[in-house]
Amino acid sequence: MITQETIDRINELARKSRTSEGLTEAEKEEQQKLRRAYIDAYKASLRNELEHTVVVRPDGTRQRLSEIKK
Repeated sequence: MITQETIDRINELARKSRTSEGLTEAEKEEQQKLRRAYIDAYKASLRNELEHTVVVRPDGTRQRLSEIKK
């Protein structure tokens, strides 16, 4: 799970990278790790949402999206 502190750090590094100061190698590495963690958490959240989505047909039947895929 991504915390607000993690998002704040990602944004802080992004702002710093756009300045003339730039990022150190350690900060670039940290930025990549934080971004990867954010993307992985986002994908997991989206996957979970889709797995629990239910399609309601006009005849009233309900079917999970994951069952339709199969």
